[in-house]
Amino acid sequence: MSNSSRTPAPYWNPYAAGIALGLVLFLSILISGNGLGASGGVARILTGATKIVATPFVDKNPYLGHLGGGAANPLAHRMLWMLMGVALGGFVSGWLGGRLKLETVRGPHVGIRTRWIMAVLGGALMGWGAAMARGCTSGQALSGGAVLGVGSWAFMMMVFAGGYLIAYPFRRLWL
Repeated sequence: MSNSSRTPAPYWNPYAAGIALGLVLFLSILISGNGLGASGGVARILTGATKIVATPFVDKNPYLGHLGGGAANPLAHRMLWMLMGVALGGFVSGWLGGRLKLETVRGPHVGIRTRWIMAVLGGALMGWGAAMARGCTSGQALSGGAVLGVGSWAFMMMVFAGGYLIAYPFRRLWL
């Protein structure tokens, strides 16, 4: 699964990548009538799994019931196709760029186990925050910001502020 036999391709220029992302967002809105976002797709996958093992819970829960209560299939939604496309696109991009390998990226002062624990906890916090904010960074900041949603702009400012606040105490793990 590793392409370590060749030199990895250089990363994109961040300005070119930003323009490409803007074009993808524009095309998403033009073609599907919807912007980008991932947390809704993840919520639908989790609702589908919960429905398999605890259908009454999904039907009675106001949030999960909206996604997949009754006869509704939580997996019959465009966001699942988008998530599959992102995963496949990331895989193909890593393969073509010579960066496809299994590794745990970490700083010199943190062990692999600690890095995984921090990643899982951070991901859980981000997922909870996305649910509380009614969207993830791609849905809120990119799609909402592109249509000048005030709440989306406030969300993104708080994401950056939170990132700066939390980076300082954790910087020693990466230096």
